[in-house]
Amino acid sequence: MTETSVVIIGGGLSGLYAAYLLEKNDIHDYVVLEARSRLGGRLLSETASDARFDLGATWYWPEMQPDFDEVVRELALRTFLQHETGMVIVEQTATAPVSRFNGLYSESPQSLRFDGGMASLIDALAKRIPITKVLSGHRVLRIEQADKSATVVEAMGPDAAPYRVRTRHVFLAVPPRLVVDSIAFQPPLPTQLARDWAECPTWMAPHAKYVAVYPRPFWRDQGLSGSGRSYSGPMVEIHDASPPEGQGAIFGFIGVPAVTRQKVKPEALLDLCRAQMGRLFGADARTPTADWIKDWSKDEFTATAADVNFGGGHATAPAATLRDDSWEGRIAGIASEWSPDFSGYVAGAIDAAKRGLAPLLAKQIARANIDGCSA
Repeated sequence: MTETSVVIIGGGLSGLYAAYLLEKNDIHDYVVLEARSRLGGRLLSETASDARFDLGATWYWPEMQPDFDEVVRELALRTFLQHETGMVIVEQTATAPVSRFNGLYSESPQSLRFDGGMASLIDALAKRIPITKVLSGHRVLRIEQADKSATVVEAMGPDAAPYRVRTRHVFLAVPPRLVVDSIAFQPPLPTQLARDWAECPTWMAPHAKYVAVYPRPFWRDQGLSGSGRSYSGPMVEIHDASPPEGQGAIFGFIGVPAVTRQKVKPEALLDLCRAQMGRLFGADARTPTADWIKDWSKDEFTATAADVNFGGGHATAPAATLRDDSWEGRIAGIASEWSPDFSGYVAGAIDAAKRGLAPLLAKQIARANIDGCSA
């Protein structure tokens, strides 16, 4: 068994940002356990001809999320405005001609995207964390109290190898519902807290996105913004996903319920999306140079059965820490759903991590000040 002061469970945005905060505050005794073979969690960017396209979260809003915007600037990431210039198309049925309307978003807060996709945010954080601190392919199975101050985290590593680590602080950088569904606690979590976490919807978990890439954004020549709505489907909400220069791309949220998608073959759903692109944007749109569907409801490290059967949106944040219980001071939730202001949003991952680590960082700062005075 190894020992460390802090264990962060989850290598998505909140987990990596938590590790970044520890490094910034001169705390280096920690480990990040990530179940996937990749980092990023619900931030996922696929590559086509050296450009990256987002299959998970896509935007953020600097006016509404200034703290997150500050982190983006601190990491020196390049951003650009979401393209919204031009007409919006609306599809009433699969056989009726599409309608065109003036843009609907001119009065909305401006949204930004990352040059290089959301994965550039993950890449920037990962570069600032020692590679030895992050263990991919480590799925946490159990968290157990060892004594009055220590907690043991048990995981299954690559090739089913057992991994056990003794620690003082555990930060849960995975959604609340997934925590309750996949991790055993000894002693058990308080009944009401476990119920609240289990009932908290995981953002993106019931959703699926289609992304199509083209040599150039040809729809703009037609005066189209790339945005649209459809009452026919399978995509119901469509947006331009093009990088700042070069290739063109469009993505759409698939409106077919997750429980129904489970019965549809992936290739059949791809064909339906391509056919819809042809109806909306013309014959050239039927043959993208690359396209993908990411069905988050089929991602075992994102969705549970509750997400598939009942769906969900942006949740009201449940309690992230425990009070007057034997778990108090040992564990804290820091995934986006625990953010009281931006639950489920990308900005929520930063907010929840800051809030969750605040008590530990405050102690570190106080200790550093005492040591400085003593010197």
